[in-house]
Amino acid sequence: MKRVGVFVCHCGINIAGTVDVERVVEVLREDPRIAYATNYIYMCSDPGQDMVADAIREQELDAVVIAACSPTLHETTFRNVSATAGINPYMCEIANIREQCSWVHTDVDRATDKAIRIIRSIVEKVHGNEALEPIPVPVTRRAMVIGGGVGGIQAALDIANAGLEVILVEREPSIGGHMAQLSETFPTLDCSQCILTPKMVEVSKHPNVRLMTYSEVEDVSGYVGNFHVRIRRHAPSVNWSTCTGCGDCMEKCPSKVPSEFDRGLTERGAIYVPFPQAVPNKPVIDRDACIYYRTGKCRLCEKVCQIGAIVFDQRDEIVEEDVGAIIVATGYDTLPCADLGEYGSGEVPDVIDGLAFERLLSASGPTTGKVRRPSDGKTPKEVVFVQCAGSRDPERYKAYCSKICCMYTAKHALLYKHRVHDGQPYIFYIDVRTGGKGYEEFYHRTEEEEGVVYLRGKVSKIFRDGDKSVVWGTDTLTGRNIEIRADLVVLATAIVSQPGVQDLVRKLKIQVDKDGFLSEAHPKLRPVESITTGFYLAGCAQGPKDIPETVAQASGAASKVIGLLANDEMQHDPTVAYVDEDLCGACRICISVCPYDAREFDEEKGVATVNEALCEGCGACVAACGCGATQQRNLTDGQIREMISASLGEA
Repeated sequence: MKRVGVFVCHCGINIAGTVDVERVVEVLREDPRIAYATNYIYMCSDPGQDMVADAIREQELDAVVIAACSPTLHETTFRNVSATAGINPYMCEIANIREQCSWVHTDVDRATDKAIRIIRSIVEKVHGNEALEPIPVPVTRRAMVIGGGVGGIQAALDIANAGLEVILVEREPSIGGHMAQLSETFPTLDCSQCILTPKMVEVSKHPNVRLMTYSEVEDVSGYVGNFHVRIRRHAPSVNWSTCTGCGDCMEKCPSKVPSEFDRGLTERGAIYVPFPQAVPNKPVIDRDACIYYRTGKCRLCEKVCQIGAIVFDQRDEIVEEDVGAIIVATGYDTLPCADLGEYGSGEVPDVIDGLAFERLLSASGPTTGKVRRPSDGKTPKEVVFVQCAGSRDPERYKAYCSKICCMYTAKHALLYKHRVHDGQPYIFYIDVRTGGKGYEEFYHRTEEEEGVVYLRGKVSKIFRDGDKSVVWGTDTLTGRNIEIRADLVVLATAIVSQPGVQDLVRKLKIQVDKDGFLSEAHPKLRPVESITTGFYLAGCAQGPKDIPETVAQASGAASKVIGLLANDEMQHDPTVAYVDEDLCGACRICISVCPYDAREFDEEKGVATVNEALCEGCGACVAACGCGATQQRNLTDGQIREMISASLGEA
């Protein structure tokens, strides 16, 4: 029998406020399966860790149980302490008596009894543990970044500047993302393109970056350090290697469709470059809009192209690459105006979203920076900005705050006043959130110096009346109903995850939260890591963010990748599944349920096998195995039965 030591943490009053820690230790000291028990106010502190290490040596302990907070927080900490003191780190286990006990109870006696039962169950587990060694995994020292917005660009540049190869994959014809659509950025009012364009050019010319635009990830297999990726390069129907980007084909194209980049405020040809500063600045043919692809006629672009760069029979290409780590920076979209019924369902022509207003403000936009109404091109003299359009509305739309709307609405109102000096902007808001350096000052400048009228309240309805967009709302500070006959209404629509992200996460085998954003491994300690090892998150793919936060997170993700790829070999957690070949019934059910493709069937032996480098120890195969042949190391069926018995026993 192992000599097990138990160390109970007060965690200040987080645990001790509900659990009688002294009584817990007294009871545990009488347990014959526990060789040593003690407590300390902050076990994770330097003195607390020293206490654990000293006790391991002095009490000649074989295993330890730390009764404290979630293992997500400090399991690695105490396993490192155990290894330093001379025992195998996998002989250290965490009994969670904070999140699973003290935080969810108020009755001290019952919480104390539960804490004792939790600790005893983990003591039984550690008695059944075996000494494990990390699994060595070779590393491919190349990374992939999915998404070519400012976050993806920053991550790619950081990795490339560290001397590592990186593949940057973007599904649009150009990198740049939504930042390329912006006019100025808050709170400094810097030109968006002046900031972004140099980075776009830099990443496209960097010797360590392979830029793959108009491309999508088709499939990802393998495991951390050794991912095999299949990328579909969509056929642009233009030979980019010979195309000079002269623009003759785009000028002559007779087919016109709404421009996605200009949010439908202008039209583009079927052959087009998304915007003037696009990288690469080469056209693609939209086959759904092209007359030739629809009818077999036209081919005018081919006729005017003097160098013969148009290739109508060009086909998609599948490119296969091996990478060691993947950063997902797929960005965001906005809730469509058509989804907001009370705001006109997208049918009122002078009700637009924030990105459309950005295009009106932009010097490269459809009106060259002049604010004009979409319906008739007139200058709007009264503009209503509606914040939280679809955000913070759990009954109908999105429950979360979209984070950036307060600031970009203030920016919009200020820039409108700079363009239309005699115009009057109104902002309907729930409350104003300015969480960033210089943000509060920017907001007060807008309100106090620029003549913007802030109305605290929700807008109930927007409808068309003649050439006006009528806004009904309530000022909750005065209790008065308000009607404004506006020339233009700008909605700060909710930030949502990119369309198609659900399909992508299935390919990558990573997780999303209830709102469709990518889930981080831990919101505080591992904010840029996915739950699945080897995948990292950056920017609005993980949740709404402004540009500085996106860039910072992208650099954080890049630093994790650089650290991972710094060596030729990495260590994989050994708490994985294994197969008892004598018990395996060859049913193959475990193979079908494995979400990580970590299991295969050995035809020669007639048994299932486990690729330990792929296995994440989720336990799905263990639950599905009808023969009991599949077990998980240090969490076997026998250990679980003993843990249950200990939990149900008298404390």
